[in-house]
Amino acid sequence: MMSPDEYCQNKTAKSGSSFYYSFMFLPQEQRTAITAVYAFCREVDDVVDECTDINIARTKLAWWREEIDKLFSGEPRHPVTQALVKVIQRFSIPQEYFLEVIDGMEMDLDYDSYPSFKELSLYCHRVASIVGLISVEIFGYQNRKTMKYAHDLGMAFQLTNILRDVHEDAERGRLYIPLDELEKFHITLDDIVHRRMSENMKALFAFQADRAMKYYRNAFAQLPDEDRYSQRSGVIMAAIYEALLEEIKMDGYAVLTHRVKLTPIRKLWIAWKTSRKETRLYKKLARVNAT
Repeated sequence: MMSPDEYCQNKTAKSGSSFYYSFMFLPQEQRTAITAVYAFCREVDDVVDECTDINIARTKLAWWREEIDKLFSGEPRHPVTQALVKVIQRFSIPQEYFLEVIDGMEMDLDYDSYPSFKELSLYCHRVASIVGLISVEIFGYQNRKTMKYAHDLGMAFQLTNILRDVHEDAERGRLYIPLDELEKFHITLDDIVHRRMSENMKALFAFQADRAMKYYRNAFAQLPDEDRYSQRSGVIMAAIYEALLEEIKMDGYAVLTHRVKLTPIRKLWIAWKTSRKETRLYKKLARVNAT
């Protein structure tokens, strides 16, 4: 029988997510903690993705809310929440962070599209930026500005996912590109579902990519030097995701015809290369500070 930590490790590894590669270079305690957090996110995301009956999905999310209450009262039942016990104790993660992630997942049951970026940004904040804030607590920080970095980096990751998955989501009846932006570029949901690529469609997708890139730039503009090394998992993740965004751009934004992705070996190479770069930078800063 798997231990709670093994269950979370298995859940994370099976997902094939880029997050897995960014965790590899963390110390064991942090890697185990962030793996448990990511496994929680996968569990609640799977509820929404796999339940065709909205009422059943709401019931399951309500169960997870109750389970978070049990986690914080010391009575978890699920392997993921059992693994999270030592995480919330060691890193002082607020209960409302986990509940807000569930609120974000529930938005998928309330919205099949978003009128404007204002509504979409709340969704991105809940399902991605909150995870960034949890990560910051686990990785450790000295400067409060690092929280702003984590928020914007989470936004950038989610916006990249939205562009990558646009056709797959549309086939499931969901659209995460704001409706007022479709209108601005003279695109309909029907155009996306039926893969009608055009110059307008390409311009719409380029607009989404540019917004994501602005969030990456804003995030790193707010990351203080003293916290950069402790946050290197996020830096590694950003390098992988920015490479994905560049691949989408080089592919002519052909996200309607196929899912653009990086091979596991390329993700591993980017992760290793970025980790080495960040280690060198950290040692250089340490030498400068010592003089």
